[in-house]
Order: sequence, then C-alpha cells, then structure tokens
Amino acid sequence: MSFNLEQDLEARYAAGLYRRRKTLDSPQGPEVIINGQHYLAFCSNDYLGLANHPDVIASFRQATDNYGLGGGASHLVVGHSRAHHQLEEELAEFTGRERALLFSNGYMANLGIISALLGKQDAVFQDRLNHASLLDAGQLSGARFQRYLHNDVDNLNNRLQKTSARRKLIVTDGVFSMDGDVAPVKALSDLAEQYQAWLMVDDAHGFGFLGETGGGVAEAYGLSQKELPVLVGTLGKAFGTSGAFVAGSDALIETLIQFARTYIYTTSMPPAVASATRTSLLLLQEQHWRREHLQSLIQYFRFGCEQLGLPLMPSQTPIQPLLIGCERRAMEMSKRLSEQGILVTAIRPPTVPKGSSRLRITFSASHELHHVDRLLDALKMAAQSVGTVDFSDEPAVLTDSLPMTGVLS
Repeated sequence: MSFNLEQDLEARYAAGLYRRRKTLDSPQGPEVIINGQHYLAFCSNDYLGLANHPDVIASFRQATDNYGLGGGASHLVVGHSRAHHQLEEELAEFTGRERALLFSNGYMANLGIISALLGKQDAVFQDRLNHASLLDAGQLSGARFQRYLHNDVDNLNNRLQKTSARRKLIVTDGVFSMDGDVAPVKALSDLAEQYQAWLMVDDAHGFGFLGETGGGVAEAYGLSQKELPVLVGTLGKAFGTSGAFVAGSDALIETLIQFARTYIYTTSMPPAVASATRTSLLLLQEQHWRREHLQSLIQYFRFGCEQLGLPLMPSQTPIQPLLIGCERRAMEMSKRLSEQGILVTAIRPPTVPKGSSRLRITFSASHELHHVDRLLDALKMAAQSVGTVDFSDEPAVLTDSLPMTGVLS
C-alpha cells in the first residue's frame, strides 16, 4: 500500500501553495537575520516590540535561578509554580474577570475550552473566517457545528432561531488574523443574551493594541464578564512571550481545570516564561506610547498606500493585508520585496479563501517611520515589476473601517 506522499507534495507545489520554513538567526525585531541575510521585517506578531525587551529577558533569567527551566509536570501534578499562579491572578485583574487559566499555547486553549464546554446535545456557531484552532475545536467537540457569514450578525441570528440545542456557544476572533478587521462583539454579545447563548472571543491579535490600557476588544467595547463569558488571549504576540490564557468566572475556570483535556494532560509552560510575561503585562499597561506609536505607523502606512493606489484591506489594526488575489503573483511580490531586503509573507489558500491571496504586512511598536518609508518604496517597485498596480492611474480612494484608537465609539 502506498500513501503517495510525493504525489501530494508535487501537486501542492504545482498549485503554488508549497510552504517553506525560514531559519531565524537573530532576536525578533524590525531588523532580523534569516539564513545569514539581513532583512527589514514586517511579518511578526510582536506588536508592542516586547519579545526582545531587556526587562522581559532579565525577568526570564532571574526566574530560571528560582525555578529552573522546564515546568516538569502538568499543572495538576506538580507543575503549577508560584510564577504561574501570580500571572493568572494578574491576568484576571487585567481583564476584569474573576479568574484566569494558563495554557501552553493558543491552539491547545481553544481545543480544550470548546471541547470541555460542549457535547453532542449542544451547538457551536463560528465566524467562517475564525482561526483554524477555533474551527478545529468546533468540529472536534461533537457539538453541531455551524459557520455563519463573516461578521454577519443577521446570518447568525437566523441560525440561532433554528436551533434547539441544550447549550449554544458563539465563537469569534476579536481581530481576524488574516484580514485585520474587528468582530462586532457588542452586537454578538447582545445576540447571545437574546438566545441565552454564551459568547467566546479569541482576542489573540487584539490584546495589547485595542482598548484604553491594551485590554483588547472586551475593554474597547466595555464588555463585562457577563456579556463576554469566555475571553481567550495568547501571550506570544503583543505580550512577546509564549503561551495562552482564558479569563472568565470562577465556575468557568474550575470547569476547565476539571474537564479541559489539553490543560490536564500536558506539561505546564516553563515557570520562567510565566515570570517574564508578568513583566510584559506590566510594560503593556504602563507604556502607552507603544500603542500610540503603533497607531501612528498604521495611519502613515495607509496614507502612503492610498497615494500609491495599493489595494489595502480595511483594517485599523497592526495587521495590514495588501490584497493580490492570485497565489503566484502574491508569491512573486513577496520575492521581489525580499530581493530589496524587505521580509513580508505571502498568505495563500487554504489559510485564506481561493482568489484572495495577499501580503500580510504587520507592524510593531519597534518600527520607525523611516522603516515604513522604505517599505512603501519597496512595495511600489515590486508592484510595478509584477504588474499588480498600474501607477499611471490616479490613486485609489480607500474607505477605512471604524477608528480603533483608544476606546471605540
């Protein structure tokens, strides 16, 4: 019997969907070294520039003296350190929830949460552009799984009207990782209340940037624990470390401790990572200039792209997708940028729908305006070379979505 693995790989390559890893030889930052080559990078999720912050690194080093390196066991055996516990308490306070619970990563958090809360008698309703971890969790939970149209509250309402499930869970990203737009979480919360459902938001890409103090969509829209019962965040993006957490009621957290298999049956994150994240959390709350600077970079970039006629998708977050459409053209654009020393990832199916391949440009608070100028120059040259944009035409006028500075109106 043959699995025909080579044939499958060849087909993927022929379709322009083959993926290759890049080997990083430097810390995260605006300028990185990949396979010995220097690049200006616009593809990291280190939104606040904390992944290589000296205070965060110092906290990690100090914690290794106190705890060693590995977690050693699961949280329910002997792997739950004081550093883990203190971080959970501080994340609960930060999010305005009763308690928080740490997971090893965001994928395991979403799998564990949804499978612990739902069974065959239940129903889960997910935005069709949700992260893969949420979609996989919904399919594996055993609950009736439905995907509603992207950010379409009316479509979700129609689906909720027809269900007779015991428990109903509405699940959405806070900020969509490939489009950069924000979910209508207030409207979703109102709908959840109307149908006696729960709302779960994975705010992996919203924490740190949105809200008055970086508390994400829950803070930006003023949603309480009752209005948004299941709030998930990752620590490997704006926090600059690793891992994930869920925040909610005491009953929710106790339920997950007892029933979430991806929490129970895995080794805890290194205690030093938890300790370093405590420092990240403090910096995130104290250094407001990081969010302000990041917002100014985004606006500067969007204005520059408007002048060039580059078709950005409507996003006011650090995720700025440049829609290309064709998979091969997106790859060629990425290649031309790379030749100019600019690192931007081409995103293709199945990560995004067919025909919507794009350059996913992301910004960090550690970028400067001259970095953005260099990116704009490189994009113009790459677009002219590949034929993505005709610069003989007048610049396109782009319509942006709701402004995202501070608390949303």
